[in-house]
Amino acid sequence: MPVFLPTVCVEKVTDITLDLLRAMKVRALILDADNTLSSHGSQQPFPGALEWTEQLTQAGVRLMIVSNNFEKRVAPFAAQFSLPYLSCAMKPLPVGYLRAVKRMGQGRAAAAAVGDQVFTDILGANCSGLRSILVTPQGEESALRFGWRRKLEIPVREKAKRLGLWEKWKEGM
Repeated sequence: MPVFLPTVCVEKVTDITLDLLRAMKVRALILDADNTLSSHGSQQPFPGALEWTEQLTQAGVRLMIVSNNFEKRVAPFAAQFSLPYLSCAMKPLPVGYLRAVKRMGQGRAAAAAVGDQVFTDILGANCSGLRSILVTPQGEESALRFGWRRKLEIPVREKAKRLGLWEKWKEGM
């Protein structure tokens, strides 16, 4: 199960603070879009998401949106954030993560990936040698495929709670 476990967990993406990133020695973040920065398939960012990315960017953190969605979905969404993006990333395969890290001019040791799905976002980050930050899905999910995936994630999320990965970030790692 360790390959499925995140480095830390937070409720929502805007809970990721500069202090947490400093404690993790992270200078670059790979951001998932759906249920992390917006509801699934929506072009409307979650409240505070735009301001949060602006704050991190001003602090020198490199950000990139990496999504399995097509460019038609990802490009206009990323433009709202003024962030670079990578579409059709093939998560959880490492190729998208490694391309993103290279495009951000960082090494894997200085990067982390943020997402809501254990079997794509977290697994992919861990297999790529990156740190991983798991968020609680924030949007509505109506597709059946999400239902069974979320059920399969329950043991991983419960183990993360037992291991204190939800509190770890508050303690400064």
